[in-house]
Amino acid sequence: MSLLPIVNVVLCGGSGTRLWPVSRTKFPKQFVPLLNKKSLFQLTLERNSKLCERFCIVSNTEQYFLAMDQLGILASETPIDFILEPVGKNTAPAIAFACFCLEPDSIVLVTPSDHVILNEEAYQNVVQSAYKLAQDNFLVTFGIEPQYPETGYGYIQAKKGENENTLVMDVAMFHEKPAPEKAQEYLAINKKNGATRFMWNSGMFMFKAKTYLDELKKYAPEIYEKSKQAIDTKISNKTITRIEKNAMEAIPGNSIDYAVMEKSKIVKVVNSDISWSDLGSFDSLYDILEKDNQGNTIASEYINIDSKNNLILGNNRLISTIDIDNLFIVDTADALLIGKRGESQKVKHVVEKLNNEKLPVKDIHQTVYRPWGSYTVFESEPGYKIKKIIVKPGERLSLQKHYHRNEHWVVVSGTATVTIGDEVRYIRPNESTYIKMGEVHRLANEGKIPVVLIEVQVGEYTEEDDIVRIDDDYKRESL
Repeated sequence: MSLLPIVNVVLCGGSGTRLWPVSRTKFPKQFVPLLNKKSLFQLTLERNSKLCERFCIVSNTEQYFLAMDQLGILASETPIDFILEPVGKNTAPAIAFACFCLEPDSIVLVTPSDHVILNEEAYQNVVQSAYKLAQDNFLVTFGIEPQYPETGYGYIQAKKGENENTLVMDVAMFHEKPAPEKAQEYLAINKKNGATRFMWNSGMFMFKAKTYLDELKKYAPEIYEKSKQAIDTKISNKTITRIEKNAMEAIPGNSIDYAVMEKSKIVKVVNSDISWSDLGSFDSLYDILEKDNQGNTIASEYINIDSKNNLILGNNRLISTIDIDNLFIVDTADALLIGKRGESQKVKHVVEKLNNEKLPVKDIHQTVYRPWGSYTVFESEPGYKIKKIIVKPGERLSLQKHYHRNEHWVVVSGTATVTIGDEVRYIRPNESTYIKMGEVHRLANEGKIPVVLIEVQVGEYTEEDDIVRIDDDYKRESL
């Protein structure tokens, strides 16, 4: 299939906490390699690169570096622009930013970055149908034919037009996530095959840039004006557009559904039987993963003794089960989650408790990704912390100092360029250096291979907020 003149606006700012502890605020589900060692973000780009001429990725500032790491071959083959938000204000402003940056007649395909679509041939067909509608100045949404009475999705109530077309239909109403009995009622109406159908709301859309902006201006004028003001004060650097924080904070937060789609009179829905999932729970993840002949998801480090129909996720250590059925077991380096299949929506209650108790395990993994590389915490006790630090070739940490800790660095591989005060030195494998509390210092990798070193912090306070940045290549305001 040849490419269509479409810009794929990829919404990439979600936190994905319904899949905690695999997904966390600082490394959300769209970047986790869940399927065939690829992330949902990568699969989204691969899928839409077969349809769209260019991409515009809307992301928060911190996730930009995660996205850049995963672009792969697309970075050189397909034009990609970024719009970076310092704070999130939901989808209505995010989509507006992209539309303001495009030509008015540009056709926009808006997709989240964390969905799974298994039937790509059917997907290409429904996109083509939506494209024709968008050319005719409609706002198009993609409705998913429901397979069961799901309560975790919103629903689109559609009605047949005069031509009795069941692929493209008029939108009568949007419905919030229903109670179980209401979801059953929706499916019962579908079985009658009348003029009304109910579909899952996929969160995917297509329209001309100017059509969306006109409808946003009509139904959510404050979001339109504040978003336009924010774009007018943007900071652009080649393919990157940064929204200023003050301008962003002035924008009312709202979703495209509430702000526009539920109010507009020019909305069409394309009935999309495309094997779709938003992977919003471990139950939906179980449904799409490969399983053994006893219904357990296949994992390399798993021993099963008379256990059936279990979701097993883990890659850090061996998991063994004996005489258990219908559980989800999710094991990471610093957290273990076990629950009943069918009840995985309750993970949100775990996240709420973690948030109330301000536990960092809600937001970060044992390994934390930074624009220059990553660090892994091996051990953290009162008075000391031990880390492994990896710095990518050509990257460097901020010029910084600490008020409460001393640091010892031992290089394992690569050659580290270390600045301490006015002195610059090269530290090679099996060599070390020492940074006193309060000394201005920087770690850089000028070589061709990653620098790997062990850092031992000693001091009364070793948390990440004891960093005073003096100069930073990545213009980070905070951690």
